[in-house]
Amino acid sequence: MQLTAIGLVETTSIAKGIEASDAMLKAAEVELVLSRTVCSGKLITLVAGDVAAVEAAVKAGVEIGAETVVDSFVIPNVHPQVIEAISGNVVVQKPDAMGVVEAFSVGSLIEGADAAAKASEVQLLKIHLAMAIGGKAFVTMTGDVAAVQAAVEAAVEIINRKGLLTYTVVIPGPRAELFKDYL
Repeated sequence: MQLTAIGLVETTSIAKGIEASDAMLKAAEVELVLSRTVCSGKLITLVAGDVAAVEAAVKAGVEIGAETVVDSFVIPNVHPQVIEAISGNVVVQKPDAMGVVEAFSVGSLIEGADAAAKASEVQLLKIHLAMAIGGKAFVTMTGDVAAVQAAVEAAVEIINRKGLLTYTVVIPGPRAELFKDYL
C-alpha cells in the first residue's frame, strides 16, 4: 500500500470515536497509524494510505462521529517529518533556533506542522498530541532563525483557518537543555 496521505478524526466521545475508527478502517484500505485517547476525554484516529482511500476513511469517520467530531483533515503528500515527529523518532545533530506552535486541537496542529515543514528548511522535533496538556497539542522545530520564523508563520496561517491557535514563539538562541525536554 502506498502511504501518500494521512487523515485524522478527533472526537469528544471515546465510545463514538471508537465506532468512527472502526468505520474508517472498514471504508477503505488504510493503515492505522494511531488510535488513542487524549486529554480531555477525546479520541484521535490517524490513518495513512493513498489519497482516495484516506479521503474515504475520514469521510466515514466524520459521518459516524457526527456531532462529537472536534476536528478532521486529509493531508495529501504529507511531509515525511510529520510522521517522524509524531512517533518521536527524530534525531537532531545540531539544534539551532527553536520554534513552538501550540493549538487547541490535534488535527489543526498536525496540519500546521505539515505546512511548517513544507514551507521552510526546518527540522520538526516533536509533535506532542494532547497528553497531559488539557487537550491541546504542540510542535517544536529547529533551524536558523529566519527558517523557523517562516515555518511558524506557515503553521499559524493553517491553524488560524479553524480559529484554533493558542500561541507561538521563536527562540533565537535557546539553551541546549530545552532540546532535551522538547525532543
